[in-house]
Amino acid sequence: MVLALQPLVGAPGLTPAAAQGSAPASDKIVERTLERISEAEKQIETLQSQVEAHNSDDAALADIKIKSDEIIRQLLKISVELRPRFNDVKARLAQLGEKPAEGEPEEALAVTEERIRLNATRLAINTLTGRAEDLSIRASNLSDSITDRRRELFTERLFEHTEISGDVVDDALNAFSAEFNDFQRTVSSWFSFIWKYKRVPLGTAVTLSLAMALVLLAGEYRLFGSLIRRDPAESKPAYMSRFSVAFWSTILPALALAAFLVSSFFFLDTFNVLRPDIAPIAAALFGFAGLVFFVAMLARAVLAPKAPSWRLVRLSDKGARDLNFAVLSMAVVNGSDYVLGAISETLSSPVVLTVMKSFLSSVVVGLIVFVVSFLRPMVGESGDPSERGRAWPKAVALPLRIIGIGLILLSAIGYVGLSRFLATQMVLTGAVVATMYIGILSGKAISAPNQFGETRVGRYLQQRFALKPVGLDQAGIVAGLLIYVFALSIGLPLILISWGFQPRDLQIWLVNIFTEINIGSIRISIFGILGGVLLFALGLVATRWLQKWLDGNVMARSQVDAGVRNSIKTGVGYLGTGLAGLIGISAAGIDLSSLALVAGALSLGIGFGLQNIVSNFVSGLILLAERPFKVGDWVATGTTEGFVRRISVRATEIETFQRQSIIVPNSELINAPVGNWTHRNKLGRIEIPVSVSYDADPRRVMDLLMEIALSHPGLLRNPEPVVLFNGFGASSLDFELRGFIGDVLGGLPIKNEIRVTILERFRAEKIQMPYPHQEVHLHLDEEDRRIFAGRGKGRPGGPGDLREPPDDDKILP
Repeated sequence: MVLALQPLVGAPGLTPAAAQGSAPASDKIVERTLERISEAEKQIETLQSQVEAHNSDDAALADIKIKSDEIIRQLLKISVELRPRFNDVKARLAQLGEKPAEGEPEEALAVTEERIRLNATRLAINTLTGRAEDLSIRASNLSDSITDRRRELFTERLFEHTEISGDVVDDALNAFSAEFNDFQRTVSSWFSFIWKYKRVPLGTAVTLSLAMALVLLAGEYRLFGSLIRRDPAESKPAYMSRFSVAFWSTILPALALAAFLVSSFFFLDTFNVLRPDIAPIAAALFGFAGLVFFVAMLARAVLAPKAPSWRLVRLSDKGARDLNFAVLSMAVVNGSDYVLGAISETLSSPVVLTVMKSFLSSVVVGLIVFVVSFLRPMVGESGDPSERGRAWPKAVALPLRIIGIGLILLSAIGYVGLSRFLATQMVLTGAVVATMYIGILSGKAISAPNQFGETRVGRYLQQRFALKPVGLDQAGIVAGLLIYVFALSIGLPLILISWGFQPRDLQIWLVNIFTEINIGSIRISIFGILGGVLLFALGLVATRWLQKWLDGNVMARSQVDAGVRNSIKTGVGYLGTGLAGLIGISAAGIDLSSLALVAGALSLGIGFGLQNIVSNFVSGLILLAERPFKVGDWVATGTTEGFVRRISVRATEIETFQRQSIIVPNSELINAPVGNWTHRNKLGRIEIPVSVSYDADPRRVMDLLMEIALSHPGLLRNPEPVVLFNGFGASSLDFELRGFIGDVLGGLPIKNEIRVTILERFRAEKIQMPYPHQEVHLHLDEEDRRIFAGRGKGRPGGPGDLREPPDDDKILP
């Protein structure tokens, strides 16, 4: 291993075979890593030579940059993979300890050889890690240099100056004549070749393309016909309907046509119908068709030349038609320039011809914009769109004239590239931004309160799932957000591509966004987070299923007590939720060790600030384990009495007899006395006090009460009922009937029945049930008597009349 390290450090180009020959006993991980690093170094050297060869090709540079970024990720992965091996070697060396000093007993030869081998492996890992970091820096510098070069190319193309003179025009005309002849010969030879040798593949490709067109057309009108069709019966469509129809009638047909064009090109290319010199021209023609169709659908949706009630802007009918024609003309001019440029590039025509084509297209677009600024498209003062309209406001007309003149002047002074770029962006970017804006307004209108139910989709969902107004509004919010995402996810990539970015750039950005977002030393992966959320949701579903299965099958068939079933069900729920959370966090790529560090840092705060919550949590676990009461038990604690409805890890819900839910912290139920009427069983005792007059026979009363108790089916015979003579009351003899019932929860109805029976039997036996009464005796002296006699004025029965009342007026006891 030591011999292998010397060439490894001194010669970066060491081959894996040489390393293996130098140290046949070397670590396998080190050997495989050496092979991968050597391969990465060769790839970097190849990419550097490719950059020099394609220094002016933006598409090729974009592909090279993607490859260099991939190498950087591979090198980073290598460094990460070496780290566990390095830690193992380091731990093993720590176990072996240091080499014995002089004078100490010598160690075993095997230990010495193991230490030498481990030191060599550690040195090799350090060397490989350093080499991987150096290569990563080289690849990163290469990627940065490619980015700088692409930026320079973009700037050079925009601001490249070309003299527009008569000689240039003559050269362009001559080049155009030659290009036309070349194009005619190329197309003719291609047709002849196809007709002779490729008729069957051509027929197959055309048939498949037409079948795809039929499928897309039928599917579009079958699935989305209600979204893109304007109802002619609606004279005044709602604001939301106009924007929704405008957005979907633009985007859905455009996507369908794009899918058809892509599939057609794919079929033609797969069956070798397109030659290498025809394929770029066919792709340009397909792009031209897609661009013109998209702009036409957008103009029809916004301007609605034949449907004034669905028009999104206040324009007259004539103004809408004129603007529609102008927008389509600009799209055709820009698309034609794109197709002609592809033809010139394919046929290797002189650059002067491409410059003149772009010059003409930019001047034509500038003239169209300049002419549009003098139109009178605004609705007149009467508000009738069929009447003659008004001119543009100055805030609109002046910028249009400036843009038109600017495009013409830029082309005339030789900045054709910049003029062409601005003209293209005005059409393409403007169309895409307008579509995005309409889509966002459509989503905003749908998510407004009580608006989603007015749409066809909302009415269908309401009928299909019986949604209530609140649920329908929530569905509208979700639908609005989905429309936002849909509009932005389609529009933003198109804008970036039109501004010079390559599709591979967007691809790598998208991959980085969803797989690798670095915030300091923290790396976040959206895919990982989504995967973790999905696994957590699946874990919750599995936990709920397991709870239901245990409760409804295993424990129900075993006739397990309801409280035990609830405790097991709750415990399984907590355990499953915790495991699902751990699995989801691990799948999301979150380092649990960092969470442990955070938990350790917060432990002191938890101990002081959250001690009540922790106490309730621990108390809840104790309640679930010891089960002093269970769900459904009749408990009493402090001033609270009722039935236990739910036991959680923080608090217990008790429902009183008045149907009031009281949340009691678990720590109070652990630390305070709790009475449970149904802890071990539902057996209970009832007491019914009975009072009779002193004239009643106490033995007869006791016999009657015992007879009533024994005759009632709700009272148990074992233990037997008991009748007690409790004592002598102030106005009655007091007895008490005691009996046991099988279910203490049914005590009130039994008491009522026994009381009614007692009253009926006592009435039949003429046993009186007295009520408390008092006699008041007044002791008055002579002076008080005279006072009362004076106030009564001698009236019989008055306040001063102290004579004894007649017998009929006496109040009987």
